[in-house]
Amino acid sequence: MSDSTNRHRIDCLQYANWSEKVFRQMREGRMDAVHVTIAYHENFREVVHNIETWNTWFERYPELIFQGRNSDDVRRARETRRTAIFFGFQNPSPIEDDIRLVEIFHTLGVRFMQLSYNNQSLLATGCYEAEDPGITRMGKEVIKEMNRVGLVVDMSHSAERSTLEAIELSERPIAITHANPAAWHPALRNKSDDVLCALSQTGGMLGVSLYPHHLQDGAACTLENFCTMIAELVEKMGAAHVGIGSDLCQDQPDSVVEWMRVGRWTKDIDYGEGSADNAGFPPMPSWFHGNLHFGNIEAGLSKVGLSDTEVAGVLGENWLNFFDRSFGPND
Repeated sequence: MSDSTNRHRIDCLQYANWSEKVFRQMREGRMDAVHVTIAYHENFREVVHNIETWNTWFERYPELIFQGRNSDDVRRARETRRTAIFFGFQNPSPIEDDIRLVEIFHTLGVRFMQLSYNNQSLLATGCYEAEDPGITRMGKEVIKEMNRVGLVVDMSHSAERSTLEAIELSERPIAITHANPAAWHPALRNKSDDVLCALSQTGGMLGVSLYPHHLQDGAACTLENFCTMIAELVEKMGAAHVGIGSDLCQDQPDSVVEWMRVGRWTKDIDYGEGSADNAGFPPMPSWFHGNLHFGNIEAGLSKVGLSDTEVAGVLGENWLNFFDRSFGPND
């Protein structure tokens, strides 16, 4: 077996309660890059404030983290034993109704944007809506602009038709940064075989999620079950199209789930895929509580029969290759 310390480790979705403890665990877990959510329902100015907060952390902990803007920053992070932080949106609300803000946010370092978060947006339909009319007129224009500047289209929380149309419309491969196969666990957020096939055929990436509502048997999901699911995805989609997007929400209070689901669009509580009896964050599987535990996934993938090259791809090399061709302008 090859030396695992030579493998890049990339997690393509986290929304932890950021702290020095979490940043140090990223380093102890040898995380070279993490895509972090900086917007759920925020408008333009509120997201600028969130970037200001991140800039403060970059200044305070330069030995641990720095802002990533391109794939070479992932390699630089590994060389300097730090973690490159890449910004992303889980909702297009920060661009408001102004397509010109797409380029502004790319200039500020944003590299991923979901076209919808559970509900209908100005761009696409979310996975909780009863009807899915697909990508809107504005959505088609925004996809073109995202392709032009190098902002990745992310359809993690989007409905079926909208996701398939985004894959077809985008001139560059898209990502589903955090979801699992619906055939393995039929959560609303998980993706159909049709979506997974279209994604892989167009060079896109799927980041498998460790959020318990997306797992078979929830928090009781075993490491072997999870890694077997990944091995089957590798066979189905091709080894180059699968990575990790843990959806880790480490140390977040339960009130944050309400913000994620409700934002400002309703006065009622939206329990999403939970229930009134389980309204907060669900417990994580015993074998994955945070950045310190990526080694468990690495060992599990080897145990279910993936080759060294395939394990390295899932743990980070596949995302790095995707970053190589995704973050710059479309020449």
